Formats: sequence, structure tokens, C-alpha cells
Amino acid sequence: MNEVLKNLKERRSCRCYLPDPIPENVLEQILEAGTYAATGMGRQAPIMIAVTDPVMRDRLSAMNAAIMGTDSDPFYGAPVVIVVLADRNVRTYLYDGSLVMGNLMNAAHALGIGSCWIHRAKEEFDSEEGKQILRDLGIEGDYEGIGHCILGYTNGECRPAAPRKESYIYRV
Repeated sequence: MNEVLKNLKERRSCRCYLPDPIPENVLEQILEAGTYAATGMGRQAPIMIAVTDPVMRDRLSAMNAAIMGTDSDPFYGAPVVIVVLADRNVRTYLYDGSLVMGNLMNAAHALGIGSCWIHRAKEEFDSEEGKQILRDLGIEGDYEGIGHCILGYTNGECRPAAPRKESYIYRV
């Protein structure tokens, strides 16, 4: 089987991570893959914030947990969080950001890194605290949080894919 197709079929969301850091050269390859996601008319509306600083990672985790109504870590202990945001002024921003998320997760899997899409980035970065984080980073514009791509080495085995439903594909 083609290696790309094999990776696409075998990638699973991981919800249990080792605390070990991801080597910078590996993280850079994952981030670069995100920059090559298809975007509407090539506008490249999304941006990524790669969070490896434990203090900022924990701050985002606490914000996300509060939105979810829990005090547990919604990032499952993953040491890296890539926040994907996209410019609301571009009509395809939501789709563009979603494609970036997909590229990040597929690249991570191809490089032996576990990943998972964690929601509530919209609520986080629509809040005053989230807007202040962006300002503190020098990010200007009308950005909406699309998702958090959490990354790390998996602690244990990921479950195999569930069987695909029969009505997934219709042909005309």
C-alpha cells in the first residue's frame, strides 16, 4: 500500500501522552506540513501558535477546561499544543483552518508522534484573556480559534480504526 494512504488509514487520535518533549526538528516538520494545507484561493488565512512553554500550555489548558466545565487537563498531558486560528475576514477561514489541523495530525503520525484535535479554541480566543494572549504575541487581526492540535509521544497503544460504515460513500 502507498505510504501516504497507509498513514491516512492508520492515524488515530491519542488521549494519553508521555511528558517527553518533541525534538525541534520533528516539530518543525509538522508545522511546515500545516503551512502546505490547501486554502481557499491560496489566501493562507490560518496561523499557528506552537506552544511548548509549559506555563502557556497549562494556561491554555485551564482556559479550555473552564469552558468545558471541568478542572481536568483537556490536553491529556500532551507537551505540545499547536493552536490554529484563521482570519474571519476570509470566507473560507473555517475550512482552511480545518485543513491545517488535518495536515498537522497526519504529518505527526507519519513522524511517529501522537495527536488529537481539541475543540473550544473559538471560545478561548473570543474571550478577553485569549485576545490579550494574541496581543501579547504581537498578533493583530480578527482571528477565530479553529482548534488545538495536541502533540506528543503516545503512552501506550492507540485503538485500531473502527470499521467504516456502509453508507459512507454514494456513487452516481
